[in-house]
Amino acid sequence: MPKKFTNSLIKETSPYLLQHAHNPVDWHPWREDILKDASVDNKLLLISIGYAACHWCHIMEQECFEDETVANTMNTNFINIKIDREERPDIDHIYMDALQIMTGSGGWPLNILALPDGRPFWGASYVKKEDWIKVLSQLQALYIADPQKVIGFAENMANGITEINKVTVGTATELMPVTELSQMVLNWSDYFDTFLGGYKRAPKFMMPVNLTFLLHYSHEEKDDSISDYVNTTLTRMAWGGIYDHVGGGFSRYAVDTKWHVPHFEKMLYDNAQLVSLYAKAYAKTKNELYKRVVTETIQFLEEELLAANNGFYSSLDADSTNSENKLEEGAYYVWKEKELKSLLGTQYSVFKDYYNINTYGYWEHANYVLIRDATKEQIATKHGLTISVLETRISDCLFLLKKERNLRDKPRLDNKILTSWNGLLLKGITDAYRYLGDDRYLELALKNGNFIVTHLMAEDGKLIHTYTKNKETINGFLEDYAAVIAGFIGLYEVSFDMLWLTKAALLTEYVYTYFLDEATGLFFFTSKEDALLVRRTLEVSDNVVPASNSMMAINLFKLSKFGLASKYAEHSLKMMQSMEPAVKERPENHANWLSLLLLHQKPFYEIAIVGENYLEKRKELCTSYIPQSIICGSEHEGVLSLLKNRYNKETTQIFICEEGACKLPLTRTEEVLILLVN
Repeated sequence: MPKKFTNSLIKETSPYLLQHAHNPVDWHPWREDILKDASVDNKLLLISIGYAACHWCHIMEQECFEDETVANTMNTNFINIKIDREERPDIDHIYMDALQIMTGSGGWPLNILALPDGRPFWGASYVKKEDWIKVLSQLQALYIADPQKVIGFAENMANGITEINKVTVGTATELMPVTELSQMVLNWSDYFDTFLGGYKRAPKFMMPVNLTFLLHYSHEEKDDSISDYVNTTLTRMAWGGIYDHVGGGFSRYAVDTKWHVPHFEKMLYDNAQLVSLYAKAYAKTKNELYKRVVTETIQFLEEELLAANNGFYSSLDADSTNSENKLEEGAYYVWKEKELKSLLGTQYSVFKDYYNINTYGYWEHANYVLIRDATKEQIATKHGLTISVLETRISDCLFLLKKERNLRDKPRLDNKILTSWNGLLLKGITDAYRYLGDDRYLELALKNGNFIVTHLMAEDGKLIHTYTKNKETINGFLEDYAAVIAGFIGLYEVSFDMLWLTKAALLTEYVYTYFLDEATGLFFFTSKEDALLVRRTLEVSDNVVPASNSMMAINLFKLSKFGLASKYAEHSLKMMQSMEPAVKERPENHANWLSLLLLHQKPFYEIAIVGENYLEKRKELCTSYIPQSIICGSEHEGVLSLLKNRYNKETTQIFICEEGACKLPLTRTEEVLILLVN
């Protein structure tokens, strides 16, 4: 059946933009020449930013953008631009900063009114239909009656957007000592929920960047209280409804304090980082729960987000069609008690206690979200079962539920392939292989790495940001380079194939050429090849993903330890020094920088393995969590300086080095671990 309306978004490939292609609103995708058109027509820009898995974006579309009365107001007065924030994080950064300056908070949908040149003067997130029409009419009337007033707002806002992104460069010649870092962590810990994990608030975000640092810090400083907090958080997250017990993988965040009811979209970047985090935590603790989370999450990623070309898609929507054929958040994931009783039969009783089909696990509208609140030992004792029998029964129940759930309509898929998120996942999978040792993960990582090289990367090191078969027009951002470099370093450390370090170095040199900010030593988010909109962003604050600059600084540190270029070590140090004032002011917003500080300030080891059994020795060593290290190896002499003049045809030798100075070689991994794991 022909659609009543079709706009310019019909030519796009982003699922989010295509969702709006048949709105009555005359949407346009972001183009550089759109600003020229707006200037010629002297029309304000109405910029609406969201993403495919955004629940409230869908709500505002239904209430406003599908309404012809609203569309008439928008089409008459504005040039309307729809942006997928995942495609254009560069634009999203700028307008999100503007919204936070205006309102003190941010979120999506992100709606901005801007001058024809793109400078914003008004913003809001979700707005109801009546309010939307009213505010648009008022602001358009103001622009007609007193354009200088609106221009004044926009000029002030442009100054604010620029100022908020300035970095006050540190002047200290010495990095702050770990004792000062310890005090910062102690102050930070006042916000920790030591019973349920996360912070003492709702909603609760998983924040893998923060937890990865705290795991690293607690290990290095032997801080049992922080270690306990990390393990409490990881356990409660894995027990919570935020984790999909039936199909694996994590949702975006929990709306409550106990990790129970999630915002149900599943994002590649969350799951990529959580695979890495839980793999590291498993290496440190040997907690089988963590291993299961890694295994099931990778299985989810392979089943739901893996493309035939070995790239990974971006997300699954929060919404899916319910039994009444209406879109409903969480419909795919929740269960009714009657349904569970029918499906599970005699096993329902133990399943009910295990996953709290009671007031603790109840959500709304007779729906339950599976959540654990007791150990296997407690449940087994209550039901007079052995742990083994309990595990078998729960596994059987989950198998039945997955089979039943597969009959439901699945959430919508965002089939964009984003370079940065694939880089994050590549690092996650290499960590999974490193610490769990499952050869399937190495195979998966190699396939994904080769996909990146073949489809996302040019011979000179240039990356694209998003990939589809038909359209590859967006230049890579710093986040793409930083994440892929980290993924390639990780892939080298589990394969010892120099291809990956060579590619990492090529990308790094490209970043120096096109992204470097000489004034701060940091790197801009956008390439020098890209047009300027209000400012060139410096992304430095770690959030749900690490800042592209903090990732890049750690990459430089690690590449220097492989001996690839001495300037990398100096530059990493300079970046850390530049960021010290900001880190000291808000350590919780700079957790990846704190990880870099540990790398610089604590003893760091280069592990080199040379000899016939080099891969076997690597696998043995990498079952342990040794965050202050890089590892390299070859069967004979390698091209890296750490591997030269090390070959002994009689035996495989392991060298432990600091700053390139190596101790006498060892032959048994147990001896190495005694020295490095304490």
